Amino acid sequence: MVLELYLDLLSQPCRAIYIFAKKNGIPFQMHTVDLRKGEHLSDAFAQVNPVKKVPAMKDNDFTLSESVAILLYLTHKYKVPDHWYPQDLQARARVDEYLAWQHTTLRRSCLRALWHKVMFPVFLGEQVPSETLAATLAELDVNLRVLEDKFLQDKAFLVGPHISLADLVAITEVMHVVAAPSLKGIPSWLPGTIELRQWWERSSSVRPMRSS
Repeated sequence: MVLELYLDLLSQPCRAIYIFAKKNGIPFQMHTVDLRKGEHLSDAFAQVNPVKKVPAMKDNDFTLSESVAILLYLTHKYKVPDHWYPQDLQARARVDEYLAWQHTTLRRSCLRALWHKVMFPVFLGEQVPSETLAATLAELDVNLRVLEDKFLQDKAFLVGPHISLADLVAITEVMHVVAAPSLKGIPSWLPGTIELRQWWERSSSVRPMRSS
């Protein structure tokens, strides 16, 4: 049976898995779980993931949740290029290091920035207090600086000369901010240096067009 992926592409982790599978030619059947309609809370979806969160994966009678776990499963099962999750011990450890760091740092601050800068004022008509917005963007700036100073440094990508799972996970988080309607490219209010923006342009080339 074909691999089954339960995704909502509004979710950053879901997009990372979708992009990875598409770029590597991994055959899969996609089941859209509409978060806005609460489909992830249904009894039917709970049979796939009792935690009732996306993404989730089903491979015959084996089910798996958590985006990083799913990405690693796919790298091990399918013959994907080595650069995604290098065999070299230290390069692989750098990928693991980033994946462990990003959960409560860059992901959180990108999501908060999107809501405070775009979703609340533009879509919900609720203005965010200026001090709250300033604190949100300051937190994002701190995490982007760590992304650049610790992980990117003077390299083309976060681990070395080639894109890896670390870049894919990172770019889907930043993409969450810049892909909002009416925003094109990296918005001027998004913190970051020229080097970080150049990394964004290189890493963004990984995004495939979604099949109809």
